[in-house]
Parts: sequence; structure tokens; C-alpha cells
Amino acid sequence: MKPSKLILPVIVISQFCCTSLWFAGNGVINDLVLNFSLNESALGHLTSAVQFGFIIGTLTFAILTISDRFSPSKVFLISAFLGALFNLGILWESNSLITLLLLRFFTGFFLAGIYPVGMKIATDYFKNGLGKSLGFLVGALVIGTAFPHLLNGLSETFNWKTVLISTSSLASIGGLLMFILVPDGPFRKPSQQTDFSAFFKVFQNRKFRSVTFGYFGHAWELYAFWAFVPIILKKYSVENPEITFNISLFSFLIIGVGGLACIISGFLSLKFGAKRIAFISLLLSCVCCIISPFIFNSEFEVLFFVFLFFWGMVVIADSPLLSTLVAQNAPAETKGTALTIANCIGFFITIISIQILTQLLEITNSNNIYVILAIGPILGLIALRKKNFS
Repeated sequence: MKPSKLILPVIVISQFCCTSLWFAGNGVINDLVLNFSLNESALGHLTSAVQFGFIIGTLTFAILTISDRFSPSKVFLISAFLGALFNLGILWESNSLITLLLLRFFTGFFLAGIYPVGMKIATDYFKNGLGKSLGFLVGALVIGTAFPHLLNGLSETFNWKTVLISTSSLASIGGLLMFILVPDGPFRKPSQQTDFSAFFKVFQNRKFRSVTFGYFGHAWELYAFWAFVPIILKKYSVENPEITFNISLFSFLIIGVGGLACIISGFLSLKFGAKRIAFISLLLSCVCCIISPFIFNSEFEVLFFVFLFFWGMVVIADSPLLSTLVAQNAPAETKGTALTIANCIGFFITIISIQILTQLLEITNSNNIYVILAIGPILGLIALRKKNFS
């Protein structure tokens, strides 16, 4: 049975609304530093706290096979409400770095019931053309992730507290939309009991291993790039004071343009195949990592901004396609768990790359540090070259 034309737009809108929680702290980081007397390194630590919470959340969801045993829409709703609640906790005036880290950790924990579960819901509805469907879905994630930067960029209209209230409100609305308008999909095969071995069984599949290793390489680069876009822009503005621009607004545009790239890559995958387009995208982002020091040291601002916009597109364009390959190479009855496992390990890897860059920034101000982001894409490309899956 063909799903209603309303299903995909609702999933996309819900995903956008809920994933705005992800970088809500990053979008107002300067205000948090000022109001709670934090160090500049707080950006990396707060971002890592969200990622760590997401990892523990995905690990919990995967081991308990939650999205396979229970209605994914209900899981999405509850996770959206709880994530919104912990996001609002940042407004507490007596917060310290420790309490902020805990709040971001629990926000990340419940994002585990949003991002991978949203993909699970999409796979329950769309068997054919899944790459295109996930292209829209991940595109919504990208724009949702970038959205707090846009709100903060409009600081004359919205203060930092409004950014947090707005993102929490959006998350609650997104959860309700998913619960009310998206019932369980026709391709859903629920698991009747907890299978603690499912977490390990999925890796016995050689095809699944290959594509997840490609995804892990992509993850090493992606969130580190997103987290440090404001840092890159701030450094450039300090070194080139004659060039004036809104750092938050440009952060939104550079990250947000990736949403368009996901949609484009989804359509291209219908003609050329998900694996091929994912490989090309990962290769291009790898090149961006390697040449970044030369571009960031350039005096030509047009080259600098065009390069960042291009990197913002290719760094994420492979994400929906790699998720498609993960879903296609996982057993139907544990598909939700397999997607969650891939996210769990992938986001653990993001903590490592983010923390390495954070430590390097405390040692050196050199633009050469971003070359280390190429490590992930190189290893991912090696995994994707294997010919045991398509």
C-alpha cells in the first residue's frame, strides 16, 4: 500500500523541529560563557556532552531494542518532550559548567529517541527510493541543527533565552505532530521481546560492517566541522578586521546549506546509486579537510566563504545515503536497532575528534589543525571501496 503523501512532510517537519535541540547550546555559547563565567573551551565540552548523551541514549535504546519493540511514534513523542525539558533547564540562573554539561548530556540522551527513530519511521514507510526519503529527513536534521545559530544571529530580535524557549517549543510540537499524524508504517516488523544479543548480531553481517565503517569515517569529520564553524569564522574576522559579517548568521548558512545537499544527493542516488554518490561526497569532503589550511590562510574572502559553503554541502551529503545503506543491509526485524547502533558508535567517534580539536586549539592557533579531520573520510573511503555491497 502506498503511504499518504502527507507522511514524509510530517516526518521531515517533526525531525526539523526536534533536532533544533542539538546545537541550541552552541547557538548561544557566547551568552552562556558570559552569563555563567565559562572558559572559551566550553564550546567543545558542551558539544561533547550532547554527543556523549546521545551515545549512551542510543546504546540504551539499541540494547533494549526500544524502537523495534514499541511504537516508534510514541518513542519519538516521549523523547521530544523530555529533550525539550532538559533544554529549558539551561535557563536556570544558578547553573555552573557541571550542571550545564549534565543538562546537555540528557538532551543528547533523548535525541537518541528522535534522530535514529525518525529514520526508523521513514524506513517503515518507504522501501523504494529510501535514499531520497532519507535525503529529506537528514536535510531537516541539518537545518534543525543550524537553526539556533539563525535565531542567535537575529539577536536584536531574539535574546539567548528566547532561543532556548523557541527550540524547546519546536521540539514539543514536532513530537506531537509525529505521534498524531504518523502511525506505525506498513513495513514495520515489531520485535516481540528484548534481544540483548541484537546489538552484536548485526555486525556478523559483512555488508553491514562495511557500510557502517564508511559511516564512522563520515562521523569523525561531520560534527567536529559543524561545532567549529563559529570558531573558524571568528578567527577569520579577528585576522581580517576590515571584513564585517554576522558570525551566527553565516554559521547557520554554512551548516544549513547541507540540508539542500542532502536532498540533492538523495535524488542523485536514484539514478547513480547510494554507494557511488556517498563515495564521491566523502572524497570531496576529504579533499576539503586536506586543503583547509591553505584556504583559511587566504586573504581572498570570496574564496574563504565559497570554500566553507562547499564544505558545508559535501560534509553531510553522504549522510542520508550511508544511513540508507545501513538500513538496506540490516535484518528487517532489527532495522531500528541497527540504525541506532550505527549512530551510537558514530557519535562516540565525534567526541574524539571534537575533543582533539578542542585540545589543539588550546595549544596552537594554527589553521593546520583541521587537517586531522581527513583521517575519518580516508578510512571511510577504504571501507566503501569494498565490492561486497551496492
